[in-house]
Amino acid sequence: MTTTRKISSAGFDVSQLPAEAITALAATLSPDERHVILAHGTERPFCGTLLDNKKHGTYVCRLCALPLFSSRAKFESGTGWPSFFQPYAPEHVAEITDESYGMVRVEIRCQRCGGHLGHVFPDGPAPTRQRYCLNSASLEFIDEGAPLPLRVESDRGAARTG
Repeated sequence: MTTTRKISSAGFDVSQLPAEAITALAATLSPDERHVILAHGTERPFCGTLLDNKKHGTYVCRLCALPLFSSRAKFESGTGWPSFFQPYAPEHVAEITDESYGMVRVEIRCQRCGGHLGHVFPDGPAPTRQRYCLNSASLEFIDEGAPLPLRVESDRGAARTG
């Protein structure tokens, strides 16, 4: 049986990974990363390792390495979590209605592996007016010019630099 691959506008395979692949990738996660990414946890504000990162590059999914956000879209929101006004490519981030904790929010997940990233709010800066509020544990930063990690076989042909 052949599976049709879903390729994003940025040239990456965003087809949903099978459960076995996610389990294998999850073996590399720390307990804190597992809690945030797989159990939809949240870091405490102002504690994430990437909050104050000012370098140029790409923020990729910590689990499957799909590029999620560019440093060019990062801004200081004052919320205590890394914030961005737009994703690397719209198809890389899935939005899911989250009705937990007695409120309605929009949860964001990695489109490919389903890993929990954070939430998106309509109070960000121009041009999008969106604030993608991320957990540092969900991300890995790749310096501009460095090769992006290749954790998924289908990315081998789409290798790019951060």
